[in-house]
Amino acid sequence: MGEPVVITREEVRAALGMPSLIDAVERAFVAYSSGGAELPGVIHLDVPESGGEIHVKAGHLRGASHYAVKIASSFETTPASIDGLVLVFDAADGSLAALVHDHGLITDLRTGAAGGVAARLLAPERVRRVAVLGTGAQARHQLDALACVRTFEEVRVWGRRGEAAARVAEELAERPGLPVGATFAAAETVEAALDDADVVITCTASREPLVRAEWLKAGAHVTALGSDGVGKQELDPEVLCRADVLACDSREQCVRLGELQHAPEEASRTVELGAIAAGAAPGRTAEGQLTVCDLTGVGVQDVAAAELVMGRARRGAPTGC
Repeated sequence: MGEPVVITREEVRAALGMPSLIDAVERAFVAYSSGGAELPGVIHLDVPESGGEIHVKAGHLRGASHYAVKIASSFETTPASIDGLVLVFDAADGSLAALVHDHGLITDLRTGAAGGVAARLLAPERVRRVAVLGTGAQARHQLDALACVRTFEEVRVWGRRGEAAARVAEELAERPGLPVGATFAAAETVEAALDDADVVITCTASREPLVRAEWLKAGAHVTALGSDGVGKQELDPEVLCRADVLACDSREQCVRLGELQHAPEEASRTVELGAIAAGAAPGRTAEGQLTVCDLTGVGVQDVAAAELVMGRARRGAPTGC
């Protein structure tokens, strides 16, 4: 039982390449959906006087060398910013192995990776146009992950503040790792962003529906990740009702915190990504299907990322696709 190590944000960034993280998160989803993981409920804490929202998530993948507990926070006083840390413990004796002072980077990256898993399993093979609703960190990380599993030609970004959307589009045009020759532009309305989009990514803090079913083209895929708390909502319930394939990371959690809280009657036909990845449930079976994935973020993703960090942070790792 040695002294715990302190791992910095920079070391986390060097250790977590998106392709390997997508693979690790997919394996974690399979373990979760097949009963190979321990996952307690999310602790949600609000600090209303300063608009603070804190999530505490934990998990253990059976047979893994470590388990992890993560604390992540976001405050209205620092918009589009997540802070936090991950405590990594030895699964053999419970001793603290590492304090990962990542300032929320693991949350950002593993959330992006979950979107990559969803796209790999559900998005159409040919993606020309992508719509991104939201201008925070996930507007970047979701595209990083998507670029690892699909190519694309055009991205439209929508945000409540047009100048923020324009700024994100400019940044994405210079972002390494995205498809060469792809174009990026801000959209004035949600409907304009969604027009003819093959993949739709929603990553806002909305508490009212933004996406209407009639705005989605046949064969589109939607990854919705902004709803991770009671009352949050990005999709009109009709989007879920019309989906040919309705998927999620955790059915139980999504009914409480995700888009499914607004359409609980659809839960019985919702399939978990882990079941699709394991071949226990079908994903997309035809190009014309509408596929929707509800992501709330589960603790096994943090464990998967922490395992990679523990194994690679001290020796570095490549970070491209």
